[in-house]
Amino acid sequence: MLGADRLHLRGVVLPDDQDRDLWVVDGKVRLEPVRDAVTLSDRCWLLPGLVDAHCHIGLESTGEVPYEIAEQHALTERAAGALLLRDAGSPADTRWVHDREDLPRLIRAGRHIARPKRYLRNFAAEIEPADLVAEVERQARSGDGWVKLVGDWIDREIGDLAPLWPVEIARAGIERAHQLGCRVTAHVFGEQAVTELVEAGIDGIEHGTGISPELIPLMAERQVALVPTMVQLDNFETYAAQAGDKFPAYATHMRALYARRLDTFAAAHDAGVPIYAGTDAGGQLPHGLVAQEIAALAPILGAEGALAAGSWAARSWLGHPAELTDGAPADLVVLDADPRIDLATLRAPRFVVLRGRVVEAA
Repeated sequence: MLGADRLHLRGVVLPDDQDRDLWVVDGKVRLEPVRDAVTLSDRCWLLPGLVDAHCHIGLESTGEVPYEIAEQHALTERAAGALLLRDAGSPADTRWVHDREDLPRLIRAGRHIARPKRYLRNFAAEIEPADLVAEVERQARSGDGWVKLVGDWIDREIGDLAPLWPVEIARAGIERAHQLGCRVTAHVFGEQAVTELVEAGIDGIEHGTGISPELIPLMAERQVALVPTMVQLDNFETYAAQAGDKFPAYATHMRALYARRLDTFAAAHDAGVPIYAGTDAGGQLPHGLVAQEIAALAPILGAEGALAAGSWAARSWLGHPAELTDGAPADLVVLDADPRIDLATLRAPRFVVLRGRVVEAA
């Protein structure tokens, strides 16, 4: 962490689109002048810290990684301006991140919950359906108000995507999480599982390529959040090609889901389903891709909508201050150009300020 304890910035502040001065002292934003503040920039664009609402700190393709690598995951996100992370499942106990003032704010979901041999090896707590409620209780204690289910995966006996959980079992797990004050989200690719989980009362859907036109009104009514992980979906062709010889129905299904993804998400957005930016970094993808994810959402949400999905709207959804108002945490990104005109400016912030301190570049 670099720089002075007291900062001054002047620029266009988003989302309110006002050209004004901000001061930073004691880790907070102030709107009144602060003595002895160092002017960091007097011509810039300022927006609340970016959000990666689906990433995995401490997880890579083989499973849990050592502390030093998990730390680098968080530092890479920080350098990209992602100052609030929702970890959507990790076998690593990353509660130590909460004690690090130099790392992004982290909201943890504990481990993924899956059935044996129905998800990626070494990722999930693997249990049978009869044990789902008990496992939800364990992961609720482990996380920060979120529980992550694996909703569907390839069933090798049928050769295609299939739900992991009987409907009433899933409903019982979701209801128990709600009783414990937690929200529940799920990894879902296909049509059946997403329909069953939304009807069962789930709070969020990850990926969501199988959302049907018939399901969208219910998601909008209940405000079920969708985090489509656009940069991850670009791997669907790879998954299909790898499985094609042995599981042709699965390969065909994955290609079809990918082909209609933009129409699916646009219909959901038009109906009022809340959509947020998440990269799925940490399993198969590297960290630090939040700007790329926001850009990928722009054809669906528009540039300003995509910015909201990766900044102020996502922060509000996750229960964190959404705007750079007086007394708000000084977690912000300083840009050289208006990101509403050119989203590419997000890829190279002039400064990233976390808890009132300028952070080092990656």
